Amino acid sequence: MIKVGSRDSKLAVVQAEEVCRALGDCELITMKTLGDMILDKTLDQVGGKGLFVKELDRALADRRVDLTVHSLKDVPMEQPAGLPLVAYTKREDARDALVLPQSGKWDKSKPIGCSSARRRVQLAALFPETPVKPVRGNVLTRLDKLDRGEYGALVLAAAGLHRLGLENRISRYFSPEELIPAAGQAILAVQGRAGELTEAVKRLDDADARDCALAERAFVRTLGGGCFAPVAAYAEVQGDNMQLTGLYVTEDESRSARGAVTGRRSEAETLGRTLALQLKQQAEGTV
Repeated sequence: MIKVGSRDSKLAVVQAEEVCRALGDCELITMKTLGDMILDKTLDQVGGKGLFVKELDRALADRRVDLTVHSLKDVPMEQPAGLPLVAYTKREDARDALVLPQSGKWDKSKPIGCSSARRRVQLAALFPETPVKPVRGNVLTRLDKLDRGEYGALVLAAAGLHRLGLENRISRYFSPEELIPAAGQAILAVQGRAGELTEAVKRLDDADARDCALAERAFVRTLGGGCFAPVAAYAEVQGDNMQLTGLYVTEDESRSARGAVTGRRSEAETLGRTLALQLKQQAEGTV
């Protein structure tokens, strides 16, 4: 029996169960991560998205679990030695979604709640008259804060709402042109120990998702890892080719550049690096 590790939030469990169904004979082992427990500070104040995976990495290294399941957008750009990402699942809807209170009314005097600099910068451009404020907690916690009146609206990943059966809370979808998604958004990453369970994880891996993930993560990695920087990357495969769209914002957020490149999907990581350097040069005025 394959032991699969996951965070214990409802969304994380639903995602891990999806992987377990594809694998077959599994035991799901859940655990609370530090990122789930510290909710009164933004992630950049407490150590970044890696807080969501460190406990799972430890369990994998200690052989308490055989595989772990993550939202790819929460996985740091570099993995611990011997614990590679071994599969990328078929991508769900990668768009961001606007969620309003249950009343259906948007009070624009209240802030839009979001969890990343990427969203904050893009939302400020889309809705310049409406404040944007950080919101922490799992999806259900955030919805509760919205419905209690702490926020006028939320922006959440559509994929998470779909997986939780909460599509009815979505008021509108943002196209990738309006709000470029996070690198890896809507893809599940499966992590394992190098050289183990290679045949089993083949059943989980989706070629399109893998190539998109490689391009998007190469873009972010080239810009320095970007846990907190407002960077975004979204790839779409078109036959043997791929289009990668990206956003780069300077550290002081005074300048930005967005653009796209198209090339062979077999060169996904090269496309990511190329676009990252192009946009950085444009934003910083070095071309």
